[in-house]
Amino acid sequence: MNIPDDLLYTQDHEWIRVESQGDKQVGVVGITDYAQSQLGDIVFVDVNTVGETLSQQEIFGTIEAVKTVADLFMPVSGKVVEFNEQLRDKPELINQDPYGEGWIIKVELTNPEELNSLLSAEQYKQLIGEEG
Repeated sequence: MNIPDDLLYTQDHEWIRVESQGDKQVGVVGITDYAQSQLGDIVFVDVNTVGETLSQQEIFGTIEAVKTVADLFMPVSGKVVEFNEQLRDKPELINQDPYGEGWIIKVELTNPEELNSLLSAEQYKQLIGEEG
């Protein structure tokens, strides 16, 4: 199971990588390798919240796999500024590269302190039962 140390994680299996863009902090968000493996083949990603400001834990979209549909939750509060348009035609990128080309949204953080409530890679490994 791939769980990069440089990301933060939620108990709902989203990850976030924070990048500084000028005076703003922007988070790149996706689902974990564990989550995509549990979902199976991803066939559709629906995000209609671009331009909206959402709170931590609010649903920003859904992800559809062959057998199920799962909600996607905001790891932190912020404005959804971008959707990964590649996922419209190639939702399977999430299965193939969940931490790279399979990212889902970018969010402009409105409360960076919320990052402190997220899980480190070690804590996430414990959550899913992986040995560190």
